[in-house]
Amino acid sequence: MTASSAPSAGRFTLTRRLPHGHQADALRSDVLKGLAGRPRTLPPKWFYDGRGSELFERITQLPEYYPTRTEHAILTERAAEIATATRAHSLVELGSGSSRKTRLLLDALTAHGTLQRYAPLDVSEDALTEAGQALTADYPGLAVTAAVTDYEVDLTLPGEHPLLVAFLGGTLGNLDTAQRRAFYAALRPQLRPGDTLLLGVDLVKSADVLIPAYDDAQGVTAEFNKNVLHVLNRELGAAFDPAAFDHRAVWNAAESRVEMRLRSRLAQTVPVPALDLAIDFERGEELRTEISVKFRREPLEAELASAGFTLRHWWTDAGARFALLLAAPAE
Repeated sequence: MTASSAPSAGRFTLTRRLPHGHQADALRSDVLKGLAGRPRTLPPKWFYDGRGSELFERITQLPEYYPTRTEHAILTERAAEIATATRAHSLVELGSGSSRKTRLLLDALTAHGTLQRYAPLDVSEDALTEAGQALTADYPGLAVTAAVTDYEVDLTLPGEHPLLVAFLGGTLGNLDTAQRRAFYAALRPQLRPGDTLLLGVDLVKSADVLIPAYDDAQGVTAEFNKNVLHVLNRELGAAFDPAAFDHRAVWNAAESRVEMRLRSRLAQTVPVPALDLAIDFERGEELRTEISVKFRREPLEAELASAGFTLRHWWTDAGARFALLLAAPAE
């Protein structure tokens, strides 16, 4: 894996840790692995081109979509307590995106007097650059060292210890059990005594609340789900007709997760010329595009313990819809 640095702009630096062509190669690999056989699946990261990111921002403002505003409320209430508990010198954020909610942690850690560095990791160079330049302007004493990388293949943590590693937005739920185990295994050896992990996780609740959050009345989530088909058409020359698929959100109680799917409205064959592939869909056949696991405290605490972490704090909103938890490497 190669690394290169962009010119420094004051206290903001950006390092490109992904090899040239990584995203294109990863997309091809995921499509071959996920669509060539059955059941059809794709990982959710391919939603997020420019249009997909804009659609997701709209989703976070919908009345049905509670996770973003609930997590933000918990962070607002608990940020000072997190700063006191962690005394972090470096805040490392995985999948940081725009870093907007991170300002609550930056404010608290700055006020506490310990923070020296913010180190966001994301696949989007544009998002990192925009956020990094804004943050260095707003936080005069802060160094921002951004890295363009994919934490699923390169989870190397920068910064001075003690670290606070933030993985927010319920993104842990996009990983299945095996993927979460691999994530913990890559993360845990890099943490020293005094380092901490801050996770934002969505909690199990009634399907009457969960399903509308992923199938809103305005149809924004349906448009977001179908955006992956536009990505495949543009990047791989595929011939998906988004109108030939229906958006579905399903509560899989056995796996404690919401699944987003695209259901073929008819029997059809979709060519993907860049991969020399033709995908046959039966009428009613579904392509799973996202999982969003919902957690309960005791099983998640046990999962973390088996991975070498000790749960230190568990904070929820009044309705116990969402949780922020702080874990530390077990001694």
